[in-house]
Amino acid sequence: MLPVVLYVVGGVLLLGAVLAAITGLFAMLLPQLIVGGLLLVVGLAIERWRYKPLQDDRPDPRWIDTGERFVDPETGALVAVYHDPADGGRHYVKAKVGRVA
Repeated sequence: MLPVVLYVVGGVLLLGAVLAAITGLFAMLLPQLIVGGLLLVVGLAIERWRYKPLQDDRPDPRWIDTGERFVDPETGALVAVYHDPADGGRHYVKAKVGRVA
């Protein structure tokens, strides 16, 4: 819910920047409106792209279980880490109960 609210706030700031540029009203706030709106919208987009949700199933068979486990602070779930030797990518999966680390 919070990301949606922040996207709306960023959109309103950018809309305010467009209106300020067109009408000339509050032109002195134009840099703050543009920078603030872009920081919110671009920052949220990067956050959603970079921090993907935990997966329930094991990834593709080429991915190797690293044996690394940790508790996700957001969900409280035990997370297993998988590694793709081809490109160095990491994949985070909810660990099954009873799995040996």
